[in-house]
Amino acid sequence: MQTAINIAMIIVSVVLIIMILLQAKGSGFTGTFGGDAGSINRTRRGVEKTLFQATIVTAVVYVVLAMISTF
Repeated sequence: MQTAINIAMIIVSVVLIIMILLQAKGSGFTGTFGGDAGSINRTRRGVEKTLFQATIVTAVVYVVLAMISTF
């Protein structure tokens, strides 16, 4: 059982990394430190909103798996 949880954690973590990198595609180095002021008031729509929500769900799944693996 522990092996299955560890494999699931690896898969979820890789998916989470890919999802985060897909979201950060448009932000440059200056946007990281607040240089891109135009994107502050932007609203997520369509695929970007779905990707954002899926990233949150994937992060929650990862945390739950991490908690289960400690028992």
